[in-house]
Amino acid sequence: MKAKTISVEIDDFKIKGPAERMVQLFALGMLAQTLPPAANVQPVVSTEAPAIGEYWTGQGGINAGYVAARGDVPAHYLIFGDKDLGEFKWGRYQEESAATSKWDGKANTDVLIAAGGHPAAEAARVHTADGHSDFDLPAATQLHQAWAHDLIAKGAYWSSSQRSAYIAFTMYFDDGYQGLNAKFNELRVRPVRRLFI
Repeated sequence: MKAKTISVEIDDFKIKGPAERMVQLFALGMLAQTLPPAANVQPVVSTEAPAIGEYWTGQGGINAGYVAARGDVPAHYLIFGDKDLGEFKWGRYQEESAATSKWDGKANTDVLIAAGGHPAAEAARVHTADGHSDFDLPAATQLHQAWAHDLIAKGAYWSSSQRSAYIAFTMYFDDGYQGLNAKFNELRVRPVRRLFI
């Protein structure tokens, strides 16, 4: 018994094959047309990190170096935005916050965003670059890492790490002083994201 075949001809293109295989190809072609593009093709991303301080193409900012795993946060690279977002208040002066991690800017920013009324964290969270929208207000140690690698030359920047109801940790890049400032003051904001390895 001879297998059934199907022929498809479009303009000068002609394909002929077993009916079962042609139906499979047709179904796969239709499925591929209905899926979003990201499901069909994986983006090409370089896994080789540029030198610290260089822009990491496709990652939304400057390579700020490697960070070892800590707690439930896996090892990752820090990617700092390549420019400031402006000057903002930390927010909610005289109110305690659970944003007290000295090293986890994402956890702090999540807490600040959920509470509302934290302009510095909100500015960092809405920042997008190279298609990435997972930026945070850096924690105190993340800002220190930027200072240690000379990524920011001058100015006073907010961290997402609260010290008390009245003050939060800051980094003064002119002289490397990591200090405190009243939450009602306006300081610079530089967003950061994590690139997991």
